[in-house]
Amino acid sequence: MMNQVIVVGRLVDDVKIEKTESGKSITTITLDVKRNYKNENGEYESDYIDCELWYAVAEQTKEYAEKGSLVGIRGRLQKNEKNEMKVIADKVSLLSTKKEV
Repeated sequence: MMNQVIVVGRLVDDVKIEKTESGKSITTITLDVKRNYKNENGEYESDYIDCELWYAVAEQTKEYAEKGSLVGIRGRLQKNEKNEMKVIADKVSLLSTKKEV
């Protein structure tokens, strides 16, 4: 059996890192993922997908991505205690990065 997903979308907010009690970096980001078809009004609808990033993946995403950045995430689906699904990221690919200052 395999539990693997790939999601490509835009960051809804800037990345905010938190630290666990043991000092490990963690963040939860939300991606705005456009559907590949238009609704009856001729507009693309979106799904908002929560993704959990750990360690260096979280730190690098904070350093190089910001709200609106296009990112690709490879990971696995996991349910939490409220029976909600989220993606636990193994890899984040930055498809557009922060603007140069």
